[in-house]
Amino acid sequence: MSIVNSIRAQIPPIHREGYPFIGGFAAVSLILFWIWSPLGWIGTLLTVWCALFFRDPVRVTPVREGIVVAPADGLVSMVTQVLPPAELGLGDRPLPRISIFMSVFNCHVNRSPAAGRIDRIAYRPGTFINAELDKASEDNERNSLVISTPNGRIGVIQIAGLVARRIVSFVREGQSIGAGERFGLIRFGSRLDVYLPEGTKSLVSEGQTAVAGETILADFRQGDTGRTYRAD
Repeated sequence: MSIVNSIRAQIPPIHREGYPFIGGFAAVSLILFWIWSPLGWIGTLLTVWCALFFRDPVRVTPVREGIVVAPADGLVSMVTQVLPPAELGLGDRPLPRISIFMSVFNCHVNRSPAAGRIDRIAYRPGTFINAELDKASEDNERNSLVISTPNGRIGVIQIAGLVARRIVSFVREGQSIGAGERFGLIRFGSRLDVYLPEGTKSLVSEGQTAVAGETILADFRQGDTGRTYRAD
């Protein structure tokens, strides 16, 4: 493999949603270079950061019925039992919830936690408080998906944060989706909540780093060790 190909292999692809932002940062950097070169270099660093923010690397997702994978890169900030938001239609009993906080340095392409059918998509406007706070799950702007699987219904919520101001969805109601497939992104820092069927045990703990499409959050068939993988 040539040196050029080796370097290229280490650079993750950029999601198309990021092109306008990267182009804007690059244009501003050129103007700043014309005004004063140190400002131009600051703009260049911000352009590189923007490109990294919208990176969309290949992920190797375990493929087997019953596996729930992380929908986002980031820190597992909460593992708890709470009442799900009413718009999910998941009942009025507390359910296991795993929250993943994405900083502005994480990859922000979101992936489906499980294979199934998207029964519901519900957008709700709201505030933009710190997404790490527990109350953000109720007060902040959010977009919710309910995925029906053979093992029950799973809710996944994209929650905007202090910096995030745009939730983007790539899917529609009634669509089938595979575990690890891309379903949306949130621009510039936010959080993902996953609501699991009652009685499901989490396989992650608070403080753990999650990788979207790869980290296993739960396994409905923990006694079955046979797994295959798909790169996407």
